[in-house]
Amino acid sequence: MILNLILLGLLIAASIAFWRLMVGPTVPDRIVAAGTLSIILTNTLVVLSLLFRNSVFLDVALVFALLAFVDILIMAKYFEHGELHK
Repeated sequence: MILNLILLGLLIAASIAFWRLMVGPTVPDRIVAAGTLSIILTNTLVVLSLLFRNSVFLDVALVFALLAFVDILIMAKYFEHGELHK
C-alpha cells in the first residue's frame, strides 16, 4: 500500500519534471529538468524493485543512473561550450 502511494508521488513528480523539460524557457532549465527526471526514474526503479521483490531492477537502476549522470554532464558541457563561442 505504501509503495503504491510512493509510486503515485513519483509519477506526479515525473509529470511535473517532464512538463518543465518540454516547456522550459531556457536550455539550462531543460538540462536541470532532465537531471531531475532521471533521478525520479531511478528512484521509481528502486521502488519497483521493492514492490516486485526482484533485484534485477536495482541493477537496471544503477546502470541508468550512471548513464544519466554522464548524459547530463555531456549536455551541460556542450551547451556551455556553445555559449562561449557566441
